Amino acid sequence: MIVDAWMQHGTVRFLRHEMLDSLWRWTGQKPPEEEPPIGDTLGAMDAGGVDIGLISAWYGPEGDLVSNDEVAGWVAAAPGRLAGVASVDIRRPTEAVRELRRCVRELGFKALRVVPWLWGVPPTDRLFYPLYAECVELGIPFCTQVGHTGPLRPSEVGRPIPYIDQVALDFPELVIVGGHIGYPWTEEMVAVCRKHPNVYIDTSAYTVRRYPPELVRYLGDRHHKVMFGTNHPMISPERALRGLDELGLGDEGREAFLSGNARRVFGL
Repeated sequence: MIVDAWMQHGTVRFLRHEMLDSLWRWTGQKPPEEEPPIGDTLGAMDAGGVDIGLISAWYGPEGDLVSNDEVAGWVAAAPGRLAGVASVDIRRPTEAVRELRRCVRELGFKALRVVPWLWGVPPTDRLFYPLYAECVELGIPFCTQVGHTGPLRPSEVGRPIPYIDQVALDFPELVIVGGHIGYPWTEEMVAVCRKHPNVYIDTSAYTVRRYPPELVRYLGDRHHKVMFGTNHPMISPERALRGLDELGLGDEGREAFLSGNARRVFGL
């Protein structure tokens, strides 16, 4: 089994947002002009051998770029293949907590994702803290981005130390998944992951052949806490997994990377 821990099935208003211009330039692709059908994402999963994809809503200061209800509709259209990840407007903490509860209890979502660079504040900002407490109560992980910001936004808020380290100290029961491997601070992210039992890494936005050496070394630990992710549609699952055998992972480490860690963390 393969689980993709970070995918998007984007709307036009998300995929054509100016913040993603740099990503389209790097990939050599162009954003779609019409709403892509959910079959496009399922087809990419099939081509890469991905069994389950976690697709995320996106909320930012301008509102919903991909709404929770849109995500719920796509999940309902592909039972067993897709799982929902909620997002919320952190500027309204009470409403955000209520929306998160709705997403988990009524829509069956598996996690919350908030990307700090969208808001221009680090994950230690007070606006996040009610959501961390609610994630613990709901028994779901908090997913975020670590490392430099590929989109056209400042990168400082993606540093694992001090930000993820401090959140893990303040909320030791909170499960945290840091997506995008933390580059260029990957060694920091690995250190935080080793230090805190509930901190994980996902490899979204990177192909296997671009993993930094420090991440590859950590993957060699059969008790690693790394999970596979793509950041689709920016990178397809097939392309992201190309060269996997070159990592030399043992059976136990490979299973944990491709599905075991994600199935446990997201309750799949």
